[in-house]
Amino acid sequence: MCEPYAYAALRCAPAEFSGEMRLAAAATWYEQGKVSQEVAAQVAGMNRTGFLLALARKGRGSFQIDATDLNEELARG
Repeated sequence: MCEPYAYAALRCAPAEFSGEMRLAAAATWYEQGKVSQEVAAQVAGMNRTGFLLALARKGRGSFQIDATDLNEELARG
């Protein structure tokens, strides 16, 4: 059973482990474009604002935009 090692590596108590895993999965799926912010927040067990703040605390991007989308937005003014 590897869970005690995971708790130690993440420096969290067993009760916090599930939440950390849910947040990690939600953040990864959101960054990959598989889910929206709203769905990612639900997976993480948070509201959308809480999810975005959690991403910021972990140094992960809050908004997903590619160069084409950015150029289109800039062209619109």
